[in-house]
Amino acid sequence: MNIIETAVQGAVVIEPKVYGDARGFFLETYQAQRYQKQIHNDLPFVQDNHSRSSRGVLRGLHFQKTKPQGKLVRVVRGEVFDVVVDLRKDSPSFGKWHGVWLSEENHRQFWLPPGTAHGFVVTSDSADFEYKCTEYYDPSDEGCLLWNDPQLNIDWPITNPILSDKDRAGQSFAELFKEQVKDLYPGSKL
Repeated sequence: MNIIETAVQGAVVIEPKVYGDARGFFLETYQAQRYQKQIHNDLPFVQDNHSRSSRGVLRGLHFQKTKPQGKLVRVVRGEVFDVVVDLRKDSPSFGKWHGVWLSEENHRQFWLPPGTAHGFVVTSDSADFEYKCTEYYDPSDEGCLLWNDPQLNIDWPITNPILSDKDRAGQSFAELFKEQVKDLYPGSKL
């Protein structure tokens, strides 16, 4: 498999080897020893999730406050633009984001290390999205970063997404990290 580094430390795009012919294709979506070595993750995956969303649905940017999840994400049907934001205060890429196109055609996966926020927007008619998590989901521990926070300036391929009430009410990066934002963006008025 091919590993592509991103602007967010530890977040990598994985291009698995796909074997295909006229009958279809085969690929490994996870193999513990290989993936642990390649993505530098020794945390076990404890939960698998599958979601289906329609065109224009944006989910995120979600994170767990005290029990951060590492996620290995992929699209099995359709296409999404997937985004990670670094929320780790001690990371050299703190406050940075990276986006990647995931689709059933490109078979790409995206590894999001614990301590990052995650979201995606569906750009096909619908998309089936699967992800493996290193920590159990706890709704009482969930946070949401505002998808269109001007401080982060994420270049989403959509301007008017379909949002849940929770995602519409996300916090800004500055609200979450007021002291750190002063250091990152010295000219900001907080």
